[in-house]
Amino acid sequence: MHTVDQLIVIVLFDQVDLLDVTGPPEVFHLARRETEEAAAYDVVLAAETMDPVVTAAGVRVLPDVTFDALASRSIDTVIVPGAVDPGDDGRLRPTVDPVVVRRVRQLSARARRMTSVCVGAHILAAAGLLDGKRATTHWSTAQQLAADHPAVEVDADPIFIRQGDVWTGAGISACLDLSLALIADDLGEAVALRVARQLVMYLKRPSGQSQFSVPLEQASTTRRIEDLRHYILRHIAEPLTVTQLAEHAHISDRQLTRIFKNELGTTPHSYIESVRVERARHQLESTDATLERVASACGFGTLDTLVRSFRRRLDTTPTEYRRRFRTTPA
Repeated sequence: MHTVDQLIVIVLFDQVDLLDVTGPPEVFHLARRETEEAAAYDVVLAAETMDPVVTAAGVRVLPDVTFDALASRSIDTVIVPGAVDPGDDGRLRPTVDPVVVRRVRQLSARARRMTSVCVGAHILAAAGLLDGKRATTHWSTAQQLAADHPAVEVDADPIFIRQGDVWTGAGISACLDLSLALIADDLGEAVALRVARQLVMYLKRPSGQSQFSVPLEQASTTRRIEDLRHYILRHIAEPLTVTQLAEHAHISDRQLTRIFKNELGTTPHSYIESVRVERARHQLESTDATLERVASACGFGTLDTLVRSFRRRLDTTPTEYRRRFRTTPA
């Protein structure tokens, strides 16, 4: 293991998500403790001014330094947290302040690596740092990220993605996974695993692991698609075909496929599979049902089909998923 002396800058701005800001410093602090200070991480919170920043949780956070004060310093890692605006309709929209975007772009010129947590990816994208790269963000804003930045290859499934010296993380709690991955990159897997144990985390989740909870509640604008979704839920244990759904909706197969694509951004087959996987997840978490019974109750038909769907959707197996996330005693 080699000693590192790294300045880590966490970007602060009003209404930022609190855990995005406080999670990484705790992880890097534990790395120092686990290596008896060999991991010389110097974590600072940077903002436009030294005034307190009010987070989305209402907690006031004091910056350590201003952006201007960092102008002459060499930076190892910049962590860009996220913030969302619920909006009048209740839908979450990422906050992208032009001033923050400009500051992040400036910091990137002096940083060895750039990272984002959750919807902070929208800020990296606005700064032009994700163009031509694969990136992730919270599943709820992934479609918007892709629409706003066509040059970015958005993948909403992984917990975090590394593309060279740019790293993007998914949900808020994934800031811990991302921080552990950065430590592993600097100091090796053994140190990262020791830190993970101190955090009482599931060791260290691999980057390709899915965010797990399949987002099934995309907003739809027509009564017809809502009726189809409820029909699928009521008949999920049965074989469901495009023709069957089309007949229920009194439309052609082609119209049905087009409606699903326009309304939900997916195909009928893919949507049905996602519903089945979500139903199976809950059964694996909360019941003692055998895998064969889960497969049957959720409409997979066979255990092999259940396993293939879990690997495709969640990058794990039903057995491994139950082992990690079971909420009832074995």
